[in-house]
Amino acid sequence: MKKFLFATPSYSVKLFVIILNYKTMTQATMTTSISHSRQNMEAYFNTHDVQYIAEDAVFINMSSGERTEGREAIKQLLHLMYHQAFDAVAEVKNFIITEDKALLEARFKGTHIGEIAGMPATNKKVDVPLSVAYNLEGGLIKEARVYMLMDVMMKQLSGT
Repeated sequence: MKKFLFATPSYSVKLFVIILNYKTMTQATMTTSISHSRQNMEAYFNTHDVQYIAEDAVFINMSSGERTEGREAIKQLLHLMYHQAFDAVAEVKNFIITEDKALLEARFKGTHIGEIAGMPATNKKVDVPLSVAYNLEGGLIKEARVYMLMDVMMKQLSGT
């Protein structure tokens, strides 16, 4: 009877150890990558600091299709929304973060303190549902698709 190389105990054990080591290394690498993405995204959710956004990132307003491209332009957009047009925060309700994707459910809450969409400051409070789907690359935001109920915001600002 012929013996096949893969049937010998020493080869099988070596192969098993190689597979086990590969699996362990892959899981460790994935866990580290997810951990890095999670740390960055949680910090971004709390601060909106653009250091967590890739230089060539794109934010897309899914209501209008408007695209804001590049870290500096996104920084200006975030500053407008959270500090110029509104004194606001994103109150995080839920999130899911993987190595290359993140989802956020939040409420955009604040006071209308400056002009937005042609409407001068009203000093009215807003509380608007907000969801964002993120594509991540290397732990940084590469793309954000922003779902914000602008009709809800405009009703709150106009008082209708």
